[in-house]
Amino acid sequence: MSPPTQRTVPNASILVGLVLCVAGLAVAGYLTIEHFDSAVTLACPETGRINCQKVTTSQYSEVLGIPVALLGLGYFAIATALLLPSAWRSTDPLVRTARLAWVGLGVAMVIYLVWAEFYGVNAICLWCTTVHVITLLMFALVVFTEAWILPVPASR
Repeated sequence: MSPPTQRTVPNASILVGLVLCVAGLAVAGYLTIEHFDSAVTLACPETGRINCQKVTTSQYSEVLGIPVALLGLGYFAIATALLLPSAWRSTDPLVRTARLAWVGLGVAMVIYLVWAEFYGVNAICLWCTTVHVITLLMFALVVFTEAWILPVPASR
């Protein structure tokens, strides 16, 4: 008997994953445009603890000279490819490993960025928080779907 050519994936997982990717692309795209275009202003308070401007212009707003917003845009573009229906249904273990590793990398970046906001900048960006929440939800979706809905078949 030959191995299956595709996996059965709940439509809800596919739909939620794509919605999260589109939302992530939209917010990260907005933050990227704001980073490169000074005429665009963040719709976020600039006083007190909530201060998007302070966060997005801080020393933590770039990693190795690359704007974090642009990294986020790239992250969600790759995540979209890994959460397309064809990728979910793929039986290639490399696709599954890449998807799990990618969302894990996203969570690691969120942990770093939340640390930077709370302890490095001493301000919170609401737009950034939206990206963080989307990333954490994507991580939960992928782990839940892979671990509980799509168990790994026993090897022969």
